[in-house]
Amino acid sequence: MKPNSILLEVINISTSYGEIKALSGVSVQVREGGIITVLGANGAGKSTLLMTISGMEKPNEGDIFYCGQSIVGLSPEKIAKTGISHVPEGRRIFTSLSVEENLLSGACFRKDRKGIKQDLERMYQYFPVLNERRSQRGGTLSGGELQMLAIARGLMGSPRLLLLDEPSLGIAPILVQQIFEMIKIINNREKVTVLLVEQNVELALTASEYGYVLETGCVSVSGTAEELYSNKHVRESYLGKT
Repeated sequence: MKPNSILLEVINISTSYGEIKALSGVSVQVREGGIITVLGANGAGKSTLLMTISGMEKPNEGDIFYCGQSIVGLSPEKIAKTGISHVPEGRRIFTSLSVEENLLSGACFRKDRKGIKQDLERMYQYFPVLNERRSQRGGTLSGGELQMLAIARGLMGSPRLLLLDEPSLGIAPILVQQIFEMIKIINNREKVTVLLVEQNVELALTASEYGYVLETGCVSVSGTAEELYSNKHVRESYLGKT
């Protein structure tokens, strides 16, 4: 697939929890090599969108194409094997396992032992604190360290597309900046495309090239990061600016 071609295309997806419709006719395009952000308030459907893409939720309507092939109906395991890695909100690491064991769990679908070892060392280079804590149980890490571990574990699957859900949630501001800088470095060096869900709108737009705003399960606004930053509704509703 050529750089800047469409890697992921979500077409008119609707997803419900019982009688509650979380997504209604949502369409999103993710071009290869970029960082695309999905913005919106709590309950807007952002996390549901990522879970629908990764197969954790099944859509009622619509389709999702990854590398030109429909992935709707595939299990989360099969979707992960296609090259999509999902870092969910809340990290969900294995608290009783060591940092290194958590990282290796992210490579559970891979067979290339040499590549896994190389990627493990690369994660320690990207996140030196994880190297210092490699034998420490995951449940003893701080919030920022847990987020670094969750991202690194996602990268251990050698993904082509990384789904990141609220990486700044519950983290000290100084660590948030570090994590976002690392997301940009990973996108640039590893050539991993990133679909980012984030409530820190200013930081997300700074890191992204294109974005979508979800409101009550629908896309209300989309455009380049510059267009969204200057959009009157976005500035007033999400940035607190006029």
